Amino acid sequence: MSRLNLPKLAPEVYQAWAAAEMAIQRGPLDPVVRELVKIRVSQINGCLFCIDMHTTQARKEGESEQRIFHLNAWRESTLFTDTEQAALDYAEAATELGPHGVSDEIWAAVEKHFDEGQRGGLVAITAQINLWNRLGVPLRLQPGGY
Repeated sequence: MSRLNLPKLAPEVYQAWAAAEMAIQRGPLDPVVRELVKIRVSQINGCLFCIDMHTTQARKEGESEQRIFHLNAWRESTLFTDTEQAALDYAEAATELGPHGVSDEIWAAVEKHFDEGQRGGLVAITAQINLWNRLGVPLRLQPGGY
């Protein structure tokens, strides 16, 4: 059971976050890349609610179960394009934020594979899913409540 019903108790803030999510979804980033990033970041952060939601959404976007299964080990898989790998590499670095943040090498790959608008979408969706994870994990949100 969830610890807190945030949409009910802080509706203005929650609605602003939801509006940001909708704006990102309307942006130029490919929907499959968007969902892959959401799943991978949620795996890193251990957010079951978001993993469940975004694996479901990815399948609706045409993603295969095999690629979803490979996502946790995407570096070893041959199923992801160079563009998807650049997005996943960025998302992992931005989520883990080591002492040097996102390296120039990782950012150069993002610049190579994404135009400016898509880069903005990638940065935004990575930040946004980290926000959702930081709500879902401490509040113990349960799958299916979306």
